This record gives sequence, C-alpha cells and structure tokens, in this order.
Amino acid sequence: MKKIFCFLLWLIVCIPLGAQTTHRDSVLTQARRLKNIYRVDEAIELLTNLLEPGALDEGVLSELADCHFQNGDYEGAAGSYLVLSTIAPDNLLYKIRLMRTYYLLKAYPQSIQMAKAVLERDSIPTVVAYVGDAFRQMNQVDSALFYYRQALSLKPTHASTVSKVARLLINRKDYDGAIAVTEPLLAKDPDNMDIAPLKGLALYGKGDFDGAIAVYQRQQELGDDTYNTHYYLGQSYWQAKITYRAEQELMAAWQMDSSDVNLAYAIAAVKQDYKSESYRPFLTDIKPWLDKAVEMLQPDPDLMARIHQQYGLGYYRQDSSWDQAIYHYKEAYRYNPKLISALLSIAYCYESKKDHKQAIAWYEKYMQVARPGSQGYEYAKKSIDFIKGKMFDEDPASLLGE
Repeated sequence: MKKIFCFLLWLIVCIPLGAQTTHRDSVLTQARRLKNIYRVDEAIELLTNLLEPGALDEGVLSELADCHFQNGDYEGAAGSYLVLSTIAPDNLLYKIRLMRTYYLLKAYPQSIQMAKAVLERDSIPTVVAYVGDAFRQMNQVDSALFYYRQALSLKPTHASTVSKVARLLINRKDYDGAIAVTEPLLAKDPDNMDIAPLKGLALYGKGDFDGAIAVYQRQQELGDDTYNTHYYLGQSYWQAKITYRAEQELMAAWQMDSSDVNLAYAIAAVKQDYKSESYRPFLTDIKPWLDKAVEMLQPDPDLMARIHQQYGLGYYRQDSSWDQAIYHYKEAYRYNPKLISALLSIAYCYESKKDHKQAIAWYEKYMQVARPGSQGYEYAKKSIDFIKGKMFDEDPASLLGE
C-alpha cells in the first residue's frame, strides 16, 4: 500500500510539472508559427498568458519582444529587451535589438548608449554606423562623420555608409572629400547605381563638368532614367557649353517633375544661351519659362535677381523694348545689389533709347561701385564721354550748368 501511495503521490505532483513544461513548449511553438504568418496579436496573447508574476522566462520574453517589434509596438519591445539585456547581460543580440528599438523610438541618446555597450564587447561595423545614424538624426554632423568613418575603416565598401558620408560631405561642399569616400567602393563596383551618382554630384559641385557628364552618361547607359540624372546631366552640359544637349536633358527632367523652380529657370537660361546667330525668340520660347519660374517661386532674392536679369537680357534683345529691359534690370539690382553689371545694362538701355541724361546718371552710378580701372569701369567712362560729345553736337547748351 505504501508503494502504491507513493506512486499516486508522484502522479499528482510530478506529472503536472512535466505537463506544464510540455504546455509551455507547445505554446511557444504555436506562437512562433503565428508570428511567422503575421498573426502577431494572437501570438502576443498566447505568450502573455505564459508569463507568471515574479517569474522571468527568457525564452517567452524573447519571443514576446520580437512580436512587439514586428507589430510596431516599439515601446513594448523596448521594455522586453531591456529586461532581457538585464537578465542575460552577455547576450549581445538583446542589446543590439534594444539599440535598434530606441532608434526607432527616436530616443537617440539611449540608442547611442546601448550601441556603445555593444562596441565595448565587439567592433561590429553596422553598430558603429548606427551610432553615426543617431548623431546624424540629432544634427551632430561632426560626431556622425566620426563614427561613419570608423565604420568605413572596418568595412570600406559598405554602400549604405558610403552614401551617408558622401551626402553629408556634399552638403558641406566638401566635394573632394565626398569623391574620395566613394572611390574604394567604385574601384570594386564602378557601375554602382547608388554611389556613382553621388560622385557625379560631387564632381558637378566642384566644377568638374566633364567628369560629371562622364558619370551621368554612364548611368544612362546602364538604364538610369531618373530625374536627378537628367537634371544634373543637363546642368553639366550647360556649364560645359553644350547647350543643345543641356536643353534635351533639362526638358526630360521637366517631364518627370514640373515643380522645381530652378529647373524652369535653367531651361529659360539654356534656351537663351545660344550663340548670337541662333538666338531663340524671347517672347515665345524663353519668356514663358521665366514666367513659370516666377509663378512657382518662393521669394529668394538671389534667384529673383537672376530671373529678372534673364528677363532684362531678353527684352534688351527685342527691338524697342528698352523700357521693359530697364524695369527688369532695376528689379535684378534691387534683389541683389551685388549685381552691379545690371547698372551698366540699365545705362546702356537708356543710351539706346537716347535718354542721355539718364544714361549718364546710371553710368556714373555704376562707376561709384565698380573697381576703378576694370573693363566695366573704363567702358562706362568712355560711354559718358561719348554721350556728352553727342549731346554737345546736338545741342551745345544742353551741357551748360553741369
């Protein structure tokens, strides 16, 4: 009897424990299956029911944290990964996932702190780059570049990091630096369609238009038909004085995006930039593009000055359109007082319409701000003498009282 009693007691006490373990494993398997087929809410409910107050089941918590992360509940994921990284401090996986979760929560200082805890144990290039990403998000560009460069020292051809560094350097106008950071990757993969355009942009920024043309032409050969490629290839052709190709590329860009005021201005300027024997009709071919630019423009003094300068140039080339040209050159100068060439153009327009006194006044105004001895200064000086001589021939009394 005693043996039977003991056996019954074993059945009562021990079998439920085994059954409990079997139940846990079965639920974990079912939760993983639900998670894998994106029925995450159901998986979370099953896993939550397995948790017991005061008990820390690492396997259940890990699955629950992954489910929260997959479900976009980053706060829930962060809480679970924080507990896991505490109970299993040697498990780098939990720290890395907590780093990523903090980053997605925009808790960048905490993400950096967790990443540094990982890096104390292992120099993982992607984790180093994450620190750079967090500093970049906080607009701490110097710190971001420091960590990105550390990441590249570990993995020089990591395309994502190369792209981020190149963009930051281009924004800083460090074009040589941007080109240098792309070279190791492009040496292995010269037709990389993410990095090569960045090199092209840097070449364009530093004024190497032939180099930029070569890069963007190659991109087109590889099938790149994007707005940026057409736009910067067009701009590079324009700067290289290959105006007919510039117009083709800029018009192709316009077909893709007609919301860029700089593009509308560039098309107008390119159309007006032909050699003298090939001038385009201003009123029908050029003015409409300048009008588009003005309509789209969020007031920017420098761009407004350049637009009005192009208007002035167009009307200047029209017969008897001096008043219109004068108006736009005055507007160009009003928007940008450093554009002193506009004063010279205004004076010449007045001279052309035979308003001698205004012509002299504007030539003199130009001389007040121009560098003595410069070509423009000497031209204004000779023009004043010429006009005064003409005025004397026409009416000697007109110069009395000066």
